[in-house]
Amino acid sequence: MVGDLKRKKHKRDPLQTQGKGNAIGPGTSSKCEGKDNRIPLLKEVFEAFPETPINIDIKVNNNVLIKKVSELVKQYKREHLTVWGNASSEIVEKCYKENSNIPILFSLQRVLLILGLFFTGLLPFVPIREQFFEIPMPSIILKLKEPHTMSKGHKFLIWLSDTLLMRKALFDHLTARGIQVYVWVLNEEHEYRRAFDLGATGVMTDYPTKLKEFLNNFPA
Repeated sequence: MVGDLKRKKHKRDPLQTQGKGNAIGPGTSSKCEGKDNRIPLLKEVFEAFPETPINIDIKVNNNVLIKKVSELVKQYKREHLTVWGNASSEIVEKCYKENSNIPILFSLQRVLLILGLFFTGLLPFVPIREQFFEIPMPSIILKLKEPHTMSKGHKFLIWLSDTLLMRKALFDHLTARGIQVYVWVLNEEHEYRRAFDLGATGVMTDYPTKLKEFLNNFPA
């Protein structure tokens, strides 16, 4: 994820204190080891991982930021290895206008539009310029919050969102059109399995080693 590139100094995040456990989810934590806890610059990430695909979430609606990111992507010849955008349709539109050679992800507005077209049967007839469909698995909200503190209405909305979004037919249609589908943020094996059984291209996780071990045993 990319924040404001105009900041020259990088202060240590209070959650990145050496040797302290950092909460990831209920009953879990991660431990930061080593002395270098500085958040790296985007150019440093590109230099360290020249062949690794990278997803960039433009967090700030700032024309200078978008232009600088585009320049870095072009400088390191990464247009084929980078996807960018944001939940905001305005930011995604600016990204596309700045550099249409960098693949874009679906904004929230476009995700909702895709769902509407899917359930009305019109999706096959509508052109799509986005190449990455990145969505959450709504059901994981139930494990992030105490279920007994949630209202019946809230639980129903989560169930409805999960039912509408997690559709194999939708995933299959998008992938058949060359659009990659990613589900986030999944940290349990049963969540990984569900996403891949539905036809997801990949998943986003807080535990890459755990995901790698799962993939090594997951039947192709």
